[in-house]
Amino acid sequence: MSIVKINALTVPAEQREVLEQRFASRAGAVEGSDGFEWFELLRPVEGTDQYLVYTRWRSEEDFQAWMEGPMKAAHQGGGGAGGAGGAGGGAGERPKPAASASSVWSFEVVQQAAPKQA
Repeated sequence: MSIVKINALTVPAEQREVLEQRFASRAGAVEGSDGFEWFELLRPVEGTDQYLVYTRWRSEEDFQAWMEGPMKAAHQGGGGAGGAGGAGGGAGERPKPAASASSVWSFEVVQQAAPKQA
């Protein structure tokens, strides 16, 4: 079964819009990555300032290949959507991160269900 990676990003209220805009304007390279299955950006509603970036992959190897390839290249350029990239800075400067902290959680999918087809 698949694996899930959840990046928990602590985002101050004044940076929420910046973070969401960065994800909205991302190049979309993850969607074409081998083994990629799903992406969701989850906005907190109440009780926390953590956004959750949910991705599902066919295997750990596929996730690591994306991390070492397209994701690494995008973030080294300063335009990454996650915690890096963003507002401010002049030409060639890396923009200020939208998130003040980040941690990645890893899970294996052991059960799943989809809605019944009518």
